[in-house]
Amino acid sequence: MRAQEITFLKLVQGEKQFQVPLYQRTYSWTRPQLQRLWDDLVDLVEQQLEGGSPASHFLGSVVLAPGQLQAGGVQRWLVVDGQQRLTTIMLAFTALRDHIRDSSVEGSARTADRIHRQYLVNEFLEGDEHFRLLPTQADRPSYGACVSHSPRSGGADNVGAAHRFFRGVLASGQEQYGEGWTTAVEIALRDLLSIVEITAERGDNVYRIFESINNTGVGLSQSDLLRNYVFMLLPGRGERVYEQLWLPMQQQLGPKNLELLVWLDLVVRGESKTKQTDIYRVQQQRLEPLAGNEEALEKEISELARRAELLRRILDPSLEPNEALRRRLRHLASWGGRIHYPIALHLLDLVDAGNAGADEAAEALGYVEGFLVRRMLCQASTQSLNRLFMSMPGDMERDRPPAEAVQRYLSSRRRGWPTDAEVAEAVRSKPFYWNGQAQQRAYVLQRLEESYGSAEPVDYGRAKLTVEHVLPQRPAQAWLDMLAEDSDDGQTPQELHDLLVHTLGNLTLSAENSKLSNHPFQRKQQILEASSLRMNQEIAATPRWGRKEILERADNLAARAVALWPGPEGEQHADSAEWSGWADLRAALIAMPTGTWTTYGDIAELIGSHPVPVGNFLATKAGVHGAYRVLTAAGRVSASFRWPSDEHGGNPLALLHAEGVPFDASGRARGSHRLTAEDLASLLGKEVPEVGSTNGSSESVAAGRSVQARAARFAELLRENRPDAADAILSFLHSWEELAPGCHLDYGKAAETSCFLMLRRDTASRAGAIWPFTLYPVFGTVEVVFQYMRSRPPFDDSGLRREFMSRLNAVPGVELAEAKLELRPSFPLEVLAGHPEDVHAALSWFVRQVTLHEPQDGHGE
Repeated sequence: MRAQEITFLKLVQGEKQFQVPLYQRTYSWTRPQLQRLWDDLVDLVEQQLEGGSPASHFLGSVVLAPGQLQAGGVQRWLVVDGQQRLTTIMLAFTALRDHIRDSSVEGSARTADRIHRQYLVNEFLEGDEHFRLLPTQADRPSYGACVSHSPRSGGADNVGAAHRFFRGVLASGQEQYGEGWTTAVEIALRDLLSIVEITAERGDNVYRIFESINNTGVGLSQSDLLRNYVFMLLPGRGERVYEQLWLPMQQQLGPKNLELLVWLDLVVRGESKTKQTDIYRVQQQRLEPLAGNEEALEKEISELARRAELLRRILDPSLEPNEALRRRLRHLASWGGRIHYPIALHLLDLVDAGNAGADEAAEALGYVEGFLVRRMLCQASTQSLNRLFMSMPGDMERDRPPAEAVQRYLSSRRRGWPTDAEVAEAVRSKPFYWNGQAQQRAYVLQRLEESYGSAEPVDYGRAKLTVEHVLPQRPAQAWLDMLAEDSDDGQTPQELHDLLVHTLGNLTLSAENSKLSNHPFQRKQQILEASSLRMNQEIAATPRWGRKEILERADNLAARAVALWPGPEGEQHADSAEWSGWADLRAALIAMPTGTWTTYGDIAELIGSHPVPVGNFLATKAGVHGAYRVLTAAGRVSASFRWPSDEHGGNPLALLHAEGVPFDASGRARGSHRLTAEDLASLLGKEVPEVGSTNGSSESVAAGRSVQARAARFAELLRENRPDAADAILSFLHSWEELAPGCHLDYGKAAETSCFLMLRRDTASRAGAIWPFTLYPVFGTVEVVFQYMRSRPPFDDSGLRREFMSRLNAVPGVELAEAKLELRPSFPLEVLAGHPEDVHAALSWFVRQVTLHEPQDGHGE
């Protein structure tokens, strides 16, 4: 074998083809892996745009074995290892090509064609040899569609999802960076990703090479490597320094937080671009000049130990002695995440050194919290926030008090700190229930409740409060009748419901979710009146609960929010010509898998608008990708639909049909291919709670009532709402429990007690389990949870998910669109009663696949 470090361009140039062999798994990268790679690429792009000369980024290795020389003179290489990286870069180039081709920049067609010929294909060959990369058979149709710019490109499998991911981030980056963006991205992909090409010789056993590469032992952590290096340089003082400084630090923080400390130490020193995989290398370079000076090295370890004490206060705010600072640290800890760690450590550093007061640091952290919460309320993108906060300690003005410096730094227009007016508008219209994470949504409502200043504060740790909709997610007819009184002309009560239901004005905290259910408002009033929360008592005192009342409460909560969370310096009002919601619209349309459609109302619900302005925007704004995929609620092309410029054209119905959307004889799109607002939010990476969840997360088993009590509640709801089918459905569920070891049932705790068909008992939460179905007894649906399967082996393989969908679609009454292979499509609950044997056969196959792919004892992965 021989190895060399090369760029992507050098890897692929010439008449070559890279073939992924059969023993390799299908393409499996999803959003987390794609986002990490993209973040690294953006770092390289930003350095170029700032006039710098960025160092290359190490992508990893690609192990190749020579294949047969093809008739056309093409050298075929078998990709023994690294196919995920190689496929990802190829898909990034397909997205870049399509992004450039769709732009209106002069010469874009030529540039797109050059990218296609230079990186993606062997120009003068046909058939399989035309493609520079030939994936496994299961991935070839989807990959081929992306390379060929087919109407079917960007499907619902992992290949299509990666193509759509890159289309989305390229469009977002174009808006942010403007001119020069696409050129810098191409250079980063082509020349700045460093790849170690390892080439096997003919006759080498390539499968053994594959096995050896993928069965390595556990390596040393970055902090382990640094410790070994430092104490190698301390032959005289090493034992004392280890016992007095390093060991106590290691014991107090633990391995993971010790590595976090060593990284944060670099960040606050100004090494803001250091990745956690490079900690050892950068620290080694910093300490290398001190080799031979044990006193100086001891001072460095002493400084690290001092910062360890400060980090402990960030991790556990109860350790902070100053009350104001302790409260701010506790608020940020409750908010969650680690994004604030660099600036928090920098501020505690200033206090510890006597260069700032604790109250000043507390005020500065208040601005950090205000920035984060206001952006969440306004659905601002979290992209680039990590880089922003990592750069903050080194980029802030040093000659100003810390609080002023933090506020000025975050108030820059391009950093997007929402003003009071923007917060008020967002609270009225944006679907808060899909904003941020479950922990953050609950935190916002908790802080708003605390703003009422109750005489007897609530113990939130013991209360087990969850987010509750006052206007229910699935309203009974009495609710819709009331909303009919508030609807605009041409607006149905259901459409008004969808625009209001997830906004902050309609949400509260409650420990009585199952009691509140979708009861009429009068019954909810009785329950909320008994609540100890002031906000619930305020709702209970309202005579009715419609549009006017929800918007009035939204205005009240917005006023409290802007008082709690401060805004930018001088309340700089954005003078942008375009509302931020239109960027969300563009992102949603790019994220749609080919073969799907949505409605003006779904888009309006997602972005916090109204169907009419959505339609006007699409009709007048040129260059909106996928505008023809937005139809009326009836699934028809709107009579008022117009292409906004001569550059576009064609029959929208014909375009959709070519992408795989089926239509009936009257020109109505098939409902099974429609993406709801919830589907669109999921595709954008938002956390969309299941209707049956209590805390906004499908990953945790609800505490509280016993499984037996929840099972009884599910059966009760089933008999109330599906009396003719209830016994047969319960019998079907019993057959699931007897299907195989590990098959069992679990139940949600929310108003509509849902039922989960679970597999694997030896897990503390659903995070480690797998389940095919969630049943909803009131709404009457069986949800097939492909969205959660795709992150759980073996169904992270899109081929297996597609096969499971195919088996279910063979059951009469089930129609699941392949375009929803990464979502949660559903079919009627009555199918379980009418065709139990057919569904049972599909589930038996599902269980068999899980069993076949589980690691054997002593042979874990």
